[in-house]
Amino acid sequence: MTINRRKFLGAALASTTAGIALGAPAIATAAASKETFNLKMTNAYPPGSPFYVQGPGSPMDFCKKVGEMSGGRLNISHFAAGELIPALEGFNAVAQGTVEMNAANAYFWAGKIPAAQFFTTVPFGLNTQGMMAWLYQGGGLKLWHELYEPYGLVAFPMGNTGVQMTGWFREPIETLKDLEGLKMRIPGLAGKVYSELGVTVRLLPGGEIFPALERGVIDAAEFVGPYQDRRLGLHKAAKNYYTTGWHEPTNVTELLINKKVWDSMPKDLQMIIQLAAQASVLESLSWSEANNSDALKDLVENEGVIAKPLPAPIVSRLKEVTADTLLTMANADAQMKTVYDSYMAFKDKHASWAALSEKPLLNM
Repeated sequence: MTINRRKFLGAALASTTAGIALGAPAIATAAASKETFNLKMTNAYPPGSPFYVQGPGSPMDFCKKVGEMSGGRLNISHFAAGELIPALEGFNAVAQGTVEMNAANAYFWAGKIPAAQFFTTVPFGLNTQGMMAWLYQGGGLKLWHELYEPYGLVAFPMGNTGVQMTGWFREPIETLKDLEGLKMRIPGLAGKVYSELGVTVRLLPGGEIFPALERGVIDAAEFVGPYQDRRLGLHKAAKNYYTTGWHEPTNVTELLINKKVWDSMPKDLQMIIQLAAQASVLESLSWSEANNSDALKDLVENEGVIAKPLPAPIVSRLKEVTADTLLTMANADAQMKTVYDSYMAFKDKHASWAALSEKPLLNM
């Protein structure tokens, strides 16, 4: 059989050209997926702070995880409080696009968005297991995103300390009367509750707590737990260390992201951020649990700290005031009411399970 060479070469060329045309979109897509993002993350906490800035599960650790998981396509430069912006200016900075990300706690934005406090912790509320279940399985994360959407922001959990200590007091707290006129550093919804009992509430960044407590500018302060509190030296300014965890039965670190930046990322990088944030929650929580027991032992045995629960009548009154305060706030703010209803409904459901599972185990 005779082959027409000209026709053969023409057909071959057409085939090759078609192959290039078909392959071009795939090549372009692959090239686009290699786009590199260089972002800045600010932080509400001072340089060197374990958990809140550096160490296992910290924001700096998160940035490292993201960089490695993305193969260098997503690079996040971290700046602690004061290194780029003031400690509590992260919300505005990310919303305005000055920086792309911020690490803090949502209850710092209570003056702007009262309902945001529910995404850090709620007094007498869900424990860490319940909180993460509400966020990821109970609609909490969706509400968080809806709450921040008008500000052009997206948020995710990026850490958790677990239950926190009631705090440090220069003088013993034995009755409700001892709270009247007390000046205390405490953020979030618990501050509202304390104020109802005559406490003057102050919101101070972590780096300002010790000097204020030492000089008597405040009479009491809550921060995190034994390891973190010891590092700040709070035991050198006050010796009465109370617990119950009533005010913060859990504590979620917030990863705040500018929504335009978030929407500009390919899906795989968005997923890397979400999974790195989830990994940081687990790692930071396990780090906190592992270090607090030794730190508390040291504080009591070597630093003269008196650690004990708040008296039961005080806790009982705090619980009553908390219920009234939360309901009043919810009824006064539509956004707060929406989040409150979701949170409380999930809390009731979770409590029925916890009463049969965790509570008997803890009481053994």
